[in-house]
Amino acid sequence: MQKRVKRVCMSICASGIVLIIAVSVTACSATAPYKRAEVPMPESYRGAAVSTSQQVSVSEIPYRSFFADQVLVALIDTAMVRNHDLQIALKNIDYAEAGLKQAKLGFLPTLRLGASGAVSRPSDNSLGSSSLQEADGKSYSEDYTLSLGSSWEIDIWSRIRSKKKGALAGYLKTLEGAKAVRTKLASDVASGYYNLRMLDAQLDIARKNLALADTTLHMMRLQYDAGQVTMLAVGHQEAARQAVLQTVPLIEQGIAVQEHALGILCGRFPGPVERGKSLASIPVVDNFPAGVPVALLQNRPDVREAELAVMEAHADMAAAKAAMYPSLAITAQGGLNSFRTSNWFATPGSLFGLVQGALLQPIFQRGELKADYEKSGIRKEQAEIGFKQALLRAVAEVSDALVRLDKLREQERAAAARTKTLASAVANSNLLFRSGMATYLEVISVQTGYLQAELALADVRRQHLTAMAELYRALGGGWR
Repeated sequence: MQKRVKRVCMSICASGIVLIIAVSVTACSATAPYKRAEVPMPESYRGAAVSTSQQVSVSEIPYRSFFADQVLVALIDTAMVRNHDLQIALKNIDYAEAGLKQAKLGFLPTLRLGASGAVSRPSDNSLGSSSLQEADGKSYSEDYTLSLGSSWEIDIWSRIRSKKKGALAGYLKTLEGAKAVRTKLASDVASGYYNLRMLDAQLDIARKNLALADTTLHMMRLQYDAGQVTMLAVGHQEAARQAVLQTVPLIEQGIAVQEHALGILCGRFPGPVERGKSLASIPVVDNFPAGVPVALLQNRPDVREAELAVMEAHADMAAAKAAMYPSLAITAQGGLNSFRTSNWFATPGSLFGLVQGALLQPIFQRGELKADYEKSGIRKEQAEIGFKQALLRAVAEVSDALVRLDKLREQERAAAARTKTLASAVANSNLLFRSGMATYLEVISVQTGYLQAELALADVRRQHLTAMAELYRALGGGWR
């Protein structure tokens, strides 16, 4: 009897091995390996200067070295620790990591420990009642079991491996997502800080021009008392002074709102923000090479995140396809079983064991498996489109920033020259007015033009700094 059982077991094992080898060979062609979608890339960015130097690319510079104002760097450091959007992104990493740890254990067998007890009393008119009376002299039966069970699925079609690859891609995707949040956060804090320094500069300009308007008004009142000008001239200058005075609370309001916005980015309640260098003294280093567009595949976290989404969808598609094929599982169970509590732990009489293998082929699941596979294919196509869109948007953002920088250089040079000319004109107009060689309308016009020119210069300077920060983010933001 034992030899017959042994021969049957060996026959089953041999058949199982042959089956596993056969289906494993077939599984090699079940799913194709991941291949990056082909996206034709331009050789260079629009607006990029041709350079053969070996300078370090902007994308390789950490933000602590890129931004010259240490107060700004301290604000970015605070935001990197306390910003709530970034904290949510980091929690997404923890969530994905937990899923990855679980996926890595998919190859291991499951273990279950169970204990059960049951008392059953059949009706007196049933066949079971008479059998119990004959066998044990009782009208009820007892059954007590303590068992340890195990189940192991053999990964024939790489379903478990595909799930592991998908979990890994999802985990890496959250890492890149956090990097993208960091790069955008650094750029947003820098833009907000530059806007704040512009408003500070505009407030200083408005107050300086208010003092100039007061001086001119005082001079006109003296000339009015001397009969040299009319009350109309004094009224015009008073109105011009009030127009300058009106801009002061408006700028102060903008400063408070910008401080509050920076506070939110830094994860703290609204309050004053420390200042560093003035807007005019912040150096603009915009001669770094931008590199080539193909480098965005490695440097841009959002592009890498989009590609990892494609890899995740590809792995999910492979797992959905594998679910349509046969599954092979080996189960084992052993423990103690008895119909009396007194004999429950009596060994070896109460010992039992079971080992079995099962090969299951899904045939009809109400279309669920086919629908899951088709939907996973659609999600993969969507992810590929998203990857292409992210890459296209990345190249466009870098090109936009380069063109903007080039034009802002010209605008800043022109605005600085205009401001210098009007500053000289203001000084000359006051001298000419005192000597009676210029009218009050000319003085007011020159002062108004000088105020507008200084405000415009501060705004262009802010745009120049912000454009450089945006280029830094568009190229990857130095996340390394």
